[in-house]
Amino acid sequence: MELGKHRADYLSWDEYFMGIALLSSLRSKDPSTQVGACIVDGDHKVVSIGYNGMPRGIDDETIPWGHGEGLDSKYLYVCHAEFNAILNTRNGEGLKGCTLYVTLFPCNECAKAIIQTGIKEIVFLDGKREGETIFEASEKLLKMAGVKLRQYQGRKPKITY
Repeated sequence: MELGKHRADYLSWDEYFMGIALLSSLRSKDPSTQVGACIVDGDHKVVSIGYNGMPRGIDDETIPWGHGEGLDSKYLYVCHAEFNAILNTRNGEGLKGCTLYVTLFPCNECAKAIIQTGIKEIVFLDGKREGETIFEASEKLLKMAGVKLRQYQGRKPKITY
């Protein structure tokens, strides 16, 4: 092998970390929306991962997974991927200056946790849902806090299982 020659098709850092977020999303039991998150420090080390699911110790079969109303809505029970990734680090310790890779633009509640922990950048695969107040509020909060927002532009790693 010649010196200075490497394979041309290796994963970029963005592709690698978004691939981890995508793989994490496959752990979600949500039948309609699977979201994964990967938090990375400035040295390209994975600090934490998470996916959307029920809180620890809650039987997944006892909670509704639909888009119902009131107490029949999954949104009252599910922990989001970003929130889980933050909590998986001893409640957000050591996240200052990190980058969050996530498969769906964060909601306003996750945005507050992201800001409070000092995460400096968010790389998201799917954009915010236009016209939904929680995503508009999230973008506003994140911009006011100086968190850099960047939509993922790399190859979407294909994960087969």
